[in-house]
Amino acid sequence: MNPALRETLSTALTLLVFAVVGASLLSGTYLLTRPNIERSEQAAKRALLAQTLPPDGFDNDLVHDTLPLPADARLGLKRPGTAYIARLAGQPRAVVLEAVAPDGYSGEIHLLVGILADGRIAGVRVTAHKETPGLGDYIDIGRAGWIRQFDGKSLDDPAADGWKVRKDGGRFDYMAGATITPRAVVAAVRRTLEYFAAHRAKLLAEPDTEETP
Repeated sequence: MNPALRETLSTALTLLVFAVVGASLLSGTYLLTRPNIERSEQAAKRALLAQTLPPDGFDNDLVHDTLPLPADARLGLKRPGTAYIARLAGQPRAVVLEAVAPDGYSGEIHLLVGILADGRIAGVRVTAHKETPGLGDYIDIGRAGWIRQFDGKSLDDPAADGWKVRKDGGRFDYMAGATITPRAVVAAVRRTLEYFAAHRAKLLAEPDTEETP
C-alpha cells in the first residue's frame, strides 16, 4: 500500500476512534446527569407555580396534575400549552394557565396566571421576556413588585374599562417611559381570565370527568 495512503487511513482511523469515544463519553454523561437535571427543572417549575397560588390552597403535585391547552388567541398561545390543576383533598381549587402577551415592547412575554375557582387571580408571574433591562423588566418579580397588582383581581374587579394602565384611564400602575410592556401584560391577563370563565367547568372538572378545554 502506498505509504501516503497508509498514513492517511491511519490518521482517519485514529480520528474515528476519538470521535466514537468522545460521543460515547458525552452520551454516558448525559444519561447519568439527565435524571438530576430533570429533577432540578421540575423543582424550579414547582417553585414558580407555587408563587401563583396560596401556599395552603393545594396539596397535590402541580407538575404532574395537568391538562393540555390548545393553541388559543385569548391565551396568546401559538402552539399547545399547559394548565396546572391545584387540588386540595382531591378537589380542584384553582388552575395555573400558561399565557403569552404577544405585543411586548421587545416581543412575547410569557406568563403563568393562577386563578382561583371563584375567578379571582391568586398570582401572576413572568416566566420569559426580552423587555429592556432597567426599563421594561420591572414586570419581573425579581426586579419589582409590579406584578402583584393582579392579586385578587377578577373580570369584574376592576370593571372592563379599568383593565388598563393608569395613563389610559385604567387601574394599573406603570413606569414612566415604559407603558407598552405593562399594557401588554394587563391585556394578556384580562384575556386569560376570559378564557378561564369560558372553560371553567372543564378546567376544574373532577378527575374522572375532566376534558381537554
